[in-house]
Amino acid sequence: MKLIFAGTPEFAASALQALIDAGHDIALVLTQPDRPAGRGMKLKASPVKTLALAHGLPVSQPLTLKTTEAQAEIAAVGAELMVVAAYGLILPQWVLDTPPRGCLNIHASLLPRWRGAAPIHRAIEAGDAHTGVTIMQMDAGLDTGAMCLVERLPIAPDDTTASLHDKLAALGAEMIVQALTQAQTAPLPQTPQPLDGITYAHKIAKDEAWLDWSHSAQVLERKIRAFTPFPGGAAQYHGETLKIWQAHAQAQAHNAPPGQVLAADAHGVVVACGSGVLCLTQLQRAGGKRLAAGDFLRGFALPVGSQLQRP
Repeated sequence: MKLIFAGTPEFAASALQALIDAGHDIALVLTQPDRPAGRGMKLKASPVKTLALAHGLPVSQPLTLKTTEAQAEIAAVGAELMVVAAYGLILPQWVLDTPPRGCLNIHASLLPRWRGAAPIHRAIEAGDAHTGVTIMQMDAGLDTGAMCLVERLPIAPDDTTASLHDKLAALGAEMIVQALTQAQTAPLPQTPQPLDGITYAHKIAKDEAWLDWSHSAQVLERKIRAFTPFPGGAAQYHGETLKIWQAHAQAQAHNAPPGQVLAADAHGVVVACGSGVLCLTQLQRAGGKRLAAGDFLRGFALPVGSQLQRP
């Protein structure tokens, strides 16, 4: 099938690779402009652009799709359908209307739960037992279109956003190939989203990394897993920011104020929470490497009774 593909990060690159492998004619790839990255802040191409160029596919990186130039470029392709995965630009109505078969979106949640920008993070943070992928016929709303295919996936107790992302990216890639195969012989199902259970996965902000020790240990453990690899968990000690990358909750009773260090050894740094305690097992100083608790404590003292805070 002749397609336009619109996507930017690794999640989208998995789908593009699957479509290439399935033999589809990718007539145009739309992706976000190159962005400064790394310590040198040099311009870096998106994973989708890198993959597309490696396969000799035409790439376009418009700042917006609201121009006549973008409209002419997309219309000239003559694609039957557009596949969209974490593109990062809002599609105007004319884009949705241009391909005869419309636009299919690969969304990493069980819609209508977790519409929006950060569905993987928010599912883990909320303690959801399951998530999944929805292939959706796009309309003008924010992830409000009819559902064509839905697959559930359990969230493992130790899943981070990084690990769950990879599972969902692989699932989404399989599903979009399946959807296009079905669409070649019969119209895809168009199931309206339920009106109940709508939630929004708002974009992750850097300042969400700060841990509020008055929350339960379970809530904070989920937050750290949800915010790995970005922005991580964070706490302050004597004015220095410590990043927390791995931790597990323990149902230990205590009378200590939230944020107080109750133990610190090779097994971890045990911190009092609003209920229970959180054992921090991988930490990082500013400018340093991620270290297991024992290695971290050899270079940074966190004595029993010290207080971790947030700004």
